[in-house]
Amino acid sequence: MSARSPGAGVEPLLRELAPQVLGAVIRRFRDFAASEEAVQEALIAAATQWPRDGVPDDPRAWLTRVAARRLTDHVRSEAARRRREAFVVSLVPPEEQIALAPDDGDGEERDDTLVLLFMCCHPALSPASAIALTLRAVGGLTTAEIAAAFLVPEATMGQRISRAKQSIKASGVRFQMPTPEERAERLGAVLHVLYLIFNEGYTASSGPELYRSDLSGEAIRLTRAVHALLPDDGEVAGLLSLMLLTDARRAARTGPEGELIPLDAQDRSLWDRGAIDEGVALVTAALSRGGAGAYQLQAAIAAVHDEAPRAEDTDWPEILALYELLMAMSDNPMVTLNHAIAVAMVHGPAAGLARLEALDADVRLSGHHRLPAVRAHLLERAGQREAAIAHYRTAAERATSTPERTYLLTQAARLGDAVKEALA
Repeated sequence: MSARSPGAGVEPLLRELAPQVLGAVIRRFRDFAASEEAVQEALIAAATQWPRDGVPDDPRAWLTRVAARRLTDHVRSEAARRRREAFVVSLVPPEEQIALAPDDGDGEERDDTLVLLFMCCHPALSPASAIALTLRAVGGLTTAEIAAAFLVPEATMGQRISRAKQSIKASGVRFQMPTPEERAERLGAVLHVLYLIFNEGYTASSGPELYRSDLSGEAIRLTRAVHALLPDDGEVAGLLSLMLLTDARRAARTGPEGELIPLDAQDRSLWDRGAIDEGVALVTAALSRGGAGAYQLQAAIAAVHDEAPRAEDTDWPEILALYELLMAMSDNPMVTLNHAIAVAMVHGPAAGLARLEALDADVRLSGHHRLPAVRAHLLERAGQREAAIAHYRTAAERATSTPERTYLLTQAARLGDAVKEALA
């Protein structure tokens, strides 16, 4: 065992290692669903044993061995069952009596996460199913977290992931890096899933912490790997830039007690200037090649924010223009929501509030906290304090992240105190 104290960082470590171990086990056994089940059993064993006994010197190898052992046991049991059935009915040929044949390969230790990423985005799956499966297998998100990202019920998402795993198995896809043509076909889904993994890490959809740096860090690592594979792709560079420019603000997003600090109130001296410089360079080079895509435009917006020395120096007209380009590309309600904020910053809160009316009937935002939160913010800017309080409270009721809920309730309480003072 290593010198690391028992239980120290076990959960983040397991999340980081899970896709790597899954990739190694799939490469050996060539069965997605069975491999994932075996890896989950290994992770449960580690979560139980490591806090008590200490983390192994090579935790990835430990997990791989345990998962392989579990899957080998399953293979032997399945083979015995099939042999019994074949003996009874005399119909099953010998070569089909073992469904899972271990492939020891060359024994080389390597990180198969990128191969797993492209495998999960196989064209046998619909884009939505590919993204959901990748978030589960590569990102390590729970079914509930993925459902929140897709704005669908958890049961629906569970069925979607189960069907996706069966489709991968039925497709017979080999566990290897796809050809250039196959990469091009799957790239859009790959980038979208990396974007969602990063977003879940940067602002967790639920739980006591505002962000999960293990997820955002893994998304950045994987996007760097895709960028190294496809250095001339503008959208890959744009996504990596967007992640770096956004993650650069992480240290300033929370206060001493973990409370949320909004962008306009952050201490910008805490921002990571190295990440900002790298992100700006990436998006500048990508945009110079022409044909700007959605990720490049979002990165450009992030760059405008990050390059402003103070919140009041932000070039909101440029941000508004960039959001209008994004609106022409996408029917994403979150883009529309952010566009309304930019409209309010340029043309006043009333104009922004008018833009929000189009989202009231959008079922994708039904029950989501972001719409009432933005409306509350704009109502406050318009001087409508009592209405703002009501929407801050509605947003807080819908928020599943503890820091976001606390922030929204604090805003409502602050405005309530202001109203009482004004009436006193």
